[in-house]
Amino acid sequence: MEDSKHQPPPAHMVPELVEDMCDYVNDNWETAAVVHLAAYVMWRLNWIHPFADGNGRTSRAVSYIVLSVKLGYRIPGNRTIPLQISEDRGPYFHALDAADEAAAQGVVDVSAMEQLMEQLLAEQLYSVLHDARGVQDV
Repeated sequence: MEDSKHQPPPAHMVPELVEDMCDYVNDNWETAAVVHLAAYVMWRLNWIHPFADGNGRTSRAVSYIVLSVKLGYRIPGNRTIPLQISEDRGPYFHALDAADEAAAQGVVDVSAMEQLMEQLLAEQLYSVLHDARGVQDV
């Protein structure tokens, strides 16, 4: 990610870090809000990726799967969260940086990512209403 201060961990650490991420999700599956878990996965998988070119598409896809699986259904709407992020990455990068700053202090705080995901989910669901009304894009 351009302009990011994040330094990915060494490649040999990736398996353990992925296991830790999965443990966090599994340990919190029953009690955490779905948006929190999806936001955590989106941030953490990006954080873990040991390559300078990032891991955005994969983290966005896995996060969206976590969101759908925990909800128990396919989320309707044609302007999906991953699509919206790919169209405007600025808020996404800001949320990743905010979580990185908290992690540097030893805290898991993905609240900025949660807020972003809530906004994007609302937009995705609004696209269903838009389609149901038969509104034509101009």
